[in-house]
Amino acid sequence: MQVELPFPPSVNHYYRHVGPRTLISREGRAFRETVCAILARRGVRRMSGPLAVTIAVHPPDNRRRDLDNVQKSLLDALQHGGAYEDDSQVVWLLAEKHGIVPGGKVVVTIEEKR
Repeated sequence: MQVELPFPPSVNHYYRHVGPRTLISREGRAFRETVCAILARRGVRRMSGPLAVTIAVHPPDNRRRDLDNVQKSLLDALQHGGAYEDDSQVVWLLAEKHGIVPGGKVVVTIEEKR
């Protein structure tokens, strides 16, 4: 399965701390809802077993960004959207930064790992 998704919020913006609780931020919830809607429109079926995930990251601008800050919110949103049962199924992960795209985007490929 390959899907193009909007640029995810950084892990630094994905969570909010409210007293002793840690919650998903408004930005994080909006991203998750968008991913869910895209996966539903595509009729994505939940994958089981070990998975290999490739992420092509196209940042929205030339600001310095850590590539690993994109992964958490993206993998969680894919799980919530029904791409797989749990992100612990991901046994192989490749993330690569590509050229700038206005607004940013990620292209995710998920395959069963044999």
